[in-house]
Amino acid sequence: MAAEVQKFTLAPAGPGSSRELFALFYGKRNARKKAYIQAAIHADETPALLVAHHLRRLLDQAAGKGRILGQVVLVPFANPIGLSQIVNDELSGRYEVGGKGNFNRNWPDLFAVVEKRLDGLIGEDPVTNQKVFRTAVVTWLNDWKPNSEMETWRKTLLGLAYDADIVLDLHCDDDALMHLFIAPQSWPDAADLAADLGCAAVMTAEDSGGGSFDECFSAPWTKLARAFPDANIPAPPLSATVELRGRPDVDDATAEKDALAIFKALQRRGIIDGEAPPPAKPICDATDLRATEILRAPMAGVVSYKAALGQQIKAGDLIAEIVDPAADTLGRARVPLHAGTNGVLLSKRQHKWVVPGFSIAKIVGEEILEDRVGVLLENR
Repeated sequence: MAAEVQKFTLAPAGPGSSRELFALFYGKRNARKKAYIQAAIHADETPALLVAHHLRRLLDQAAGKGRILGQVVLVPFANPIGLSQIVNDELSGRYEVGGKGNFNRNWPDLFAVVEKRLDGLIGEDPVTNQKVFRTAVVTWLNDWKPNSEMETWRKTLLGLAYDADIVLDLHCDDDALMHLFIAPQSWPDAADLAADLGCAAVMTAEDSGGGSFDECFSAPWTKLARAFPDANIPAPPLSATVELRGRPDVDDATAEKDALAIFKALQRRGIIDGEAPPPAKPICDATDLRATEILRAPMAGVVSYKAALGQQIKAGDLIAEIVDPAADTLGRARVPLHAGTNGVLLSKRQHKWVVPGFSIAKIVGEEILEDRVGVLLENR
């Protein structure tokens, strides 16, 4: 059975224009388990688009053989708004250029918007509690009257993903190794996916403070459990941001391998028929996101890196120097940036001109850092 294709037209941003996205539905609607996978909510993160392309081929083959046991929803390009934002011959897909901000921030807190609808309905049966919560969410979604193209877009994606048991939001970093962001409750459940993808880091947070898409579907369940401590609340779905290395890492061989890793994870969870081989040997364990140091530029200049991706770093190691082209003398032109923690160098900047506050690098450590509070994500 081929995938069912459904197109969604967004509210027009202006006269004479409209955009649409489409979703591919594999398996029977309302079948369990359900996986939702989307690519490039940050529209300029093109590795995600190519991985989705190869995953689509694998899913088409499985569907043709009747092997889809659950339901898979694949959105092969999640952000038609961002894909249209060509500015001076460059795709600008991380932020909405009209001033509405980062496409992967400030998604609704689904617990907060339905909390009052749950009074008297949450009890001892976890299956019933799950159904009650998801019914409340879809009722809220149906009541939501979007007043812009971007709100229509958000409502559409939430409507496709809210009842999934697995949510994979495919991204990439700037210049980085493979890594995941998940809720702590999803570890070690996600260990096989992390191992097959070759993750150098898995970072956990119940609430990273930015309202990212993946946390829409994991965070509400921990909040629900706290609000109803005597009730039997099911574990959160496995909802992950999958960072497919860096922006330059776009080639068919790599994307095909990543797609196969995701496909095998779906097999192990009974969504697709077939026995997946044992997962690869893991490279890393999960660590608290608060243990990841984000080095930031103290001044404007050119970044010259002194450490390589994947390098084991010790506190005090020189990571980079900022070269100031306006320095009075050569002796004052270079400002060193040192690591403040032990860990692995996970990411760097692809574009080397920076201004104060720009993220220079992420170092994934094991010890929680005192200053890592509030918004834990790299930027808003």
